[in-house]
Amino acid sequence: MFVLDRKFTSSLRSNYCPPYIRTVSSVRDLGIYIDADLVMRTHVKKTASRCFAVLRQLRQIRRYVSTDTLQALVVALVVTRLDYGNAVLTGLPVYLSRRLQSALNAAARLIFGLRRSDRVSDALISLHWLRIPQRIQFKVAVLTYKVLHGCAPSYLGPFVRVADLPSRRALHSANTSRLIQPQSNRSTVGDRAFPDAGPQVWNSLPPEVTSAPSLDTFRRRLKTHLFTVSYSNIQLS
Repeated sequence: MFVLDRKFTSSLRSNYCPPYIRTVSSVRDLGIYIDADLVMRTHVKKTASRCFAVLRQLRQIRRYVSTDTLQALVVALVVTRLDYGNAVLTGLPVYLSRRLQSALNAAARLIFGLRRSDRVSDALISLHWLRIPQRIQFKVAVLTYKVLHGCAPSYLGPFVRVADLPSRRALHSANTSRLIQPQSNRSTVGDRAFPDAGPQVWNSLPPEVTSAPSLDTFRRRLKTHLFTVSYSNIQLS
């Protein structure tokens, strides 16, 4: 045990200066930028900017590689960046979703050598790429499936509850795969959290998707369903 002299301790108190705390508008955690207001504006801005920077570099070598090679590079360097951590983008405002979609559209145009004024929907359909909102739903739905089947981290388990409970057996939702969606106090932030977003996305899926016997089957059926939703206004062959 150490005993400090009274004069020494008093000098410490008088000379002590609390550390300077600098406030920031966003922080980075595991490669995801989180704004103070949780709008994810910074993350979308930086993601789109980096995607366009990579596309500009790939455009310089387009004539020297095959289409298949270019597509592989675009998927590895651009599409994977758009998909990374996109489950946190649930409930993203439309104007931010369009910003990410513009990067995805530019990637498709680069692969097929299209001009900016050319129609891009046919290129996206040919590549079998989901649009940004459906890509986010895909990630949330897969995570929910893993939680229901014990393949996700255990701490997520209490956030997902099946509607087939003893107190609900008289309801129409009993004996179904529907999930209980809790009431959120904040419609803008609370609804974007996984306990709300997971059941909401899950309950929007048809029974033939949610009843898939395996994860691989679920992913295939989910991709087919969301692909139809993405291009519902376009006649698919």
